[in-house]
Amino acid sequence: MKPTHAALQAALALTESIRELGSVPSGELYARVMGTFSLASYENIIRALVNAKLVREDASHLLTWIGPFAGQVSAS
Repeated sequence: MKPTHAALQAALALTESIRELGSVPSGELYARVMGTFSLASYENIIRALVNAKLVREDASHLLTWIGPFAGQVSAS
């Protein structure tokens, strides 16, 4: 089954949230998006980000952005 445009937009928003926050506990992030994603979908997105080496997930399930622009402060 192909993901819909809305599903891709939601996954991108989740990715951007992790990037903007720098690091966030996975459970806290899922609690904020559970109305949008099933747990299985959320875990698939996180797994894809980890496999793409954009996010690191440690043993305590802390998600840390390690992709492009990691650690840089935006000029806003």
